[in-house]
Amino acid sequence: MLKYRLPGALPGEKIIKILRKDLLILFGKFILTLILAGLPALVGFIMLNIYPNLWQGETSYPLIVLAVSGYVLFIWLFLFFSFIDYYLDVWLITSQRIIDIRQEGFFSRTVAELKLSQIQDVTSELKGVLKFIFRFGDVYVQTAGEVQRFTFRQIPHPEEVRDIIIKLVEENKRHHAQCEKH
Repeated sequence: MLKYRLPGALPGEKIIKILRKDLLILFGKFILTLILAGLPALVGFIMLNIYPNLWQGETSYPLIVLAVSGYVLFIWLFLFFSFIDYYLDVWLITSQRIIDIRQEGFFSRTVAELKLSQIQDVTSELKGVLKFIFRFGDVYVQTAGEVQRFTFRQIPHPEEVRDIIIKLVEENKRHHAQCEKH
């Protein structure tokens, strides 16, 4: 956890948990990429059965190579962007706040933070058979601040994350109450 630098670290702040989307989400995109990669072979097979002389024309061969090359480039970009989106979307739960780092495209990043003292309610949600079986889902953090709801989407073990946040909020409130007494 030392390799992460906290944006605008507060005194005494420690990283408690680093979250990304569940690995199953990335695996699903990889499977989709494999399916998309197999489509040109299927289309080529069908086209050769319909038009057996397709590869023999001087003008059709370069067009087919160009189309397949463009498609392969699209597949690689889809796979690369899926990985970048998975790897660079990060939620950091620290001893004093929650930080949401979201990559939105190749050249756009949004960082939002929420102090634990602003949290009013934390809810976890597992909807659907796959999410329930593989234990990944969403966590919603309700606040009174400008951003009404913070959402952790498709994370592993959302119940555990909810419990961690609730525990940190209670500790934070206890700490502030003790500081006010002194």
